Amino acid sequence: MKKQIEIKVMGQKFMVRSDSTEEYINQVADFVDQKINEVVKNSKAVASLNVAILAAMNIADEYLKYRMNREKQHSQVEKKIRDVIELIDLQA
Repeated sequence: MKKQIEIKVMGQKFMVRSDSTEEYINQVADFVDQKINEVVKNSKAVASLNVAILAAMNIADEYLKYRMNREKQHSQVEKKIRDVIELIDLQA
């Protein structure tokens, strides 16, 4: 059942409806707020929309790099498994 949770991002309060725990939603909000604060600190962007877009770009960049790295590791593990199976087959 979805419940309403109040979060704060960029100093503004928002009501979020979610099935997730309040703790998790607050972690997400804190992460987004942290990314926004990094953009504010490291750029000249002043408009809230510009800051939010740049923060979203940074979050998307982190996510896509993580996903690509995970896929690369997954491929490496699959190759090692195939190599081990091939070695086992040669011994049989």
